[in-house]
Amino acid sequence: MTHTEQLYQTYLKHPSISTDTRAITPDCLFFALKGANFDANAFALQAIEQGAAFAVVDDATLPDHAQLLQVADVLTALQELARYHRQQLTIPVIGLTGSNGKTTTKELIRAVLAEKFRTFATKGNLNNHIGVPLSILSLQNDTEIAVIEMGANHQKEIEFLCGIAQPTHGLITNVGMAHLDGFGGFEGVKKGKAELYGYLKAHAGFAFINRNNPYLLEMSAQAALNKVVYYGTEKENTISGTLKHSDPFIEFEWMNHGDVHRAKANLTGTYNFENILAAICIGHFFGLEAKEINNGLANYFPTNNRSQLTKTAHNDVICDFYNANPSSMSAALNNLKSLTALKKTAIMGDMFELGNASAEQHEKIVAQANQQQLDQMIFIGKHFYALKDKYLGQFYETPDAAAQFLQKNPVQGQLVLLKGSRGMALEQLLPYL
Repeated sequence: MTHTEQLYQTYLKHPSISTDTRAITPDCLFFALKGANFDANAFALQAIEQGAAFAVVDDATLPDHAQLLQVADVLTALQELARYHRQQLTIPVIGLTGSNGKTTTKELIRAVLAEKFRTFATKGNLNNHIGVPLSILSLQNDTEIAVIEMGANHQKEIEFLCGIAQPTHGLITNVGMAHLDGFGGFEGVKKGKAELYGYLKAHAGFAFINRNNPYLLEMSAQAALNKVVYYGTEKENTISGTLKHSDPFIEFEWMNHGDVHRAKANLTGTYNFENILAAICIGHFFGLEAKEINNGLANYFPTNNRSQLTKTAHNDVICDFYNANPSSMSAALNNLKSLTALKKTAIMGDMFELGNASAEQHEKIVAQANQQQLDQMIFIGKHFYALKDKYLGQFYETPDAAAQFLQKNPVQGQLVLLKGSRGMALEQLLPYL
């Protein structure tokens, strides 16, 4: 029996996994991971004192202890355990990646599939080399279908995550100007995301593809996929749809083989329509009735600061500050332009991980905002601040400086777009809106 198989027997008895001593549950299995600034081996005995059944460690200087399980490398052990667990499961696993809309699309798919199946979906943003194994190890015997989100900021990462999640079905929401630094430019982004198509091709998996997206069509053709289900706005797709209204919430019609269904979603942003169609397409593929699909969509309410419309005491705020890149920023501005409101304000924070393209891409966003005749534009962060002498708007180096301005100059009676990269923490501005 290999080390992984031995560890798996322990996992079967203690299937709750923890990597944080602040979140120890009774009888769990604690994995002592290392980070840039910490080594959880130091807290392994504490985890056991707090109720963990065992702690998986890789520090040979720790004392012999019946509840300390020594491995060569804790992270590798976690990943191999997840890979082995996945191999024991026969359920469909939908692998999902993309530059924009991953989490919203994942939540929409989960909401739809949950109308018929016991559905697991990645919690929060656990989509990396640690999060994907933790997600796979959360799959229990009664899970009937899983949606696993996979994020990446460099090539070969999606390929590696596919090796753990082993998706039977897959979806790339889109490819955009995200993580350009790590991927080495836009062509690198396409190559990296297409690793999901490569895995599906090699393992006879199904891909759900937005036929309106030329990049996805090009990437799927290069992968020579032969198990493909298309969705989009044209009638030749398995699922097609027409956006009817999006001010502020999305209403639409969708069709399959001539049957027309009217539906709505509690999402703002025309860019979310393709995410909704993806969820409908997957629901239909797995045998849900139109009523079940529509119920799932209607029952989804965003709570993750992605395209979330929030009414404050003074304004309507589009909370979309979980993350940002040039593609999603531009789409958010276009959506703001399309909405009917007497007064509009855009508050935008810096976009990260753009490498050499950073200055150019920030300037494009400021220029786009300047063309939209908004009542107010506030740009925050050092990259935007560098453009203060070239364009209209208020420019601040930090959210604190912007907060001081908003405190003295309150925004009232406006539709406000609040968007920026996660690291900008723009949620701290909400109390001033």
